[in-house]
Amino acid sequence: MAQQQQKNFLVPIIMMILLFGMISFVTNLAAPMGVVVKTQFGLSNFQGMFGNFANFLAYACMGIPGGLLLQKVGYKKTALIAIAVGFIGVGVQFLSGFSTNVNICFPVYLLGAFIAGFSMCLLNTVVNPMLNTLGGGGKKGNQLIQVGGSFNSLCGTATPILVGALIGEAIKSGNPTVSNINPVMFIAMGVFATAFIVLSLVSIPEPHLVKAEKSATKSKYSAWSFRHFVLGTIAIFVYVGVEIGIPGTMNLFLADPNAANIGTAAAGSVAATYWFLMLIGRFTGASIGGKVSSKTMLTVASAAGIVLVLLGMFSSIDTRISMPVFQTGVEGITLGMQEVPIAAMFFVLCGLCTSIMWGGIFNLAVEGLGKYVAAASGIFMMMVVGGGILPLVQNYIADIAGYMVSYWVIIAALGFLLYYALIGSKNVNKDIPVE
Repeated sequence: MAQQQQKNFLVPIIMMILLFGMISFVTNLAAPMGVVVKTQFGLSNFQGMFGNFANFLAYACMGIPGGLLLQKVGYKKTALIAIAVGFIGVGVQFLSGFSTNVNICFPVYLLGAFIAGFSMCLLNTVVNPMLNTLGGGGKKGNQLIQVGGSFNSLCGTATPILVGALIGEAIKSGNPTVSNINPVMFIAMGVFATAFIVLSLVSIPEPHLVKAEKSATKSKYSAWSFRHFVLGTIAIFVYVGVEIGIPGTMNLFLADPNAANIGTAAAGSVAATYWFLMLIGRFTGASIGGKVSSKTMLTVASAAGIVLVLLGMFSSIDTRISMPVFQTGVEGITLGMQEVPIAAMFFVLCGLCTSIMWGGIFNLAVEGLGKYVAAASGIFMMMVVGGGILPLVQNYIADIAGYMVSYWVIIAALGFLLYYALIGSKNVNKDIPVE
């Protein structure tokens, strides 16, 4: 009976993993779009990150409502709503490319990024607790989230590569425009439309929806009653800022004529390599997730991340090395060598560290929450806004004090993650009933 039930879960698991990839595909449009917008309209690094900020700001607005929606209508309907909203958000970004007036194009682009962010928040609200639940929680739940994260990284790697392949000539000339990104927008809208149709035909188990229907009394407790969850929400806030801030600021640094100046196309290729290493790291995390605890994985990743970022910050910009990156040309997408400041290599290697953090933090934060997991997921998604705020702060510092100085923001964030792994993740509220 148990085996039959597990077989029935295969299609929902596959769907959740595919949705995990969609989250990364759309979210990671913000970084190359930021470089294009900055170049086209002569904006600062701070302004170039506005699209990324708008995307993540939606998490702050929709996180808790998303959790409530999940409890009220279930996983499938929440996911379908999210996909429909995502289609609209990408569509609005597509429309922004029809104008070359910064006063029209830029606000419309930001609106589209904000709407798309609503979709990404809702999808995250669904896929994380669903994969954790289908995996049975604990190490297996973490392992399944790591598998989803691997596909997430694959799409994250593909996005800047696709941008480079589709608008390569415009980028190389140094005059890219928002309209050059339209083919990528078409791909994103196509993915959303296909996923909507497929998901409509798939049966999704609704464990938390059933529990909510059975519960007639209101508990005096909530997810906020658990200290390890509260600290976990802060950990997610700073983690997403780290994950986005490291490659996003590096991309601007490498493309800046007054800094590394390796060219916009090459900078995008280096950023894609960061996401590729996240893919490698998540594959590794998925393979060992059933044997190694989330606490151990997060501890090692945070400590290693601190070392790598410090090495990058204090490396000479004039010291350059050749590193393998994905490149686009007449032969298509190939693996080639690119000369970069050695700091970029250390920042790219951080992808191996950030790759396994999400699943570990989520798993540690919801461990022992029982019936509060669905609501906790919504709160969790609200804190993903850190992916918009921390990079914005980092690039404001970059404009004032320089790119390398801005990475102290990343060091502080990684320091908190190390603290959470070692101390803050312990459940000290086991006396609270969770059935």
